[in-house]
Amino acid sequence: MSHRRSWRKSSYSGPEHDSACVEVSLSGSGPDALVRDSKATRGEVLAFSRGAWLAFVESVA
Repeated sequence: MSHRRSWRKSSYSGPEHDSACVEVSLSGSGPDALVRDSKATRGEVLAFSRGAWLAFVESVA
């Protein structure tokens, strides 16, 4: 992404660098939610609209 965003990992993720988890960015311009692999932060990013992200979160909560 060309603009800076704040990324965070789940509080359930371990502190180890080899843990399998994703990071999410929920604010800024552009898509409402971006998701990336925490081990490949320069790799592919998935973009979700606010409605799609909220539906996903509600389905796994």
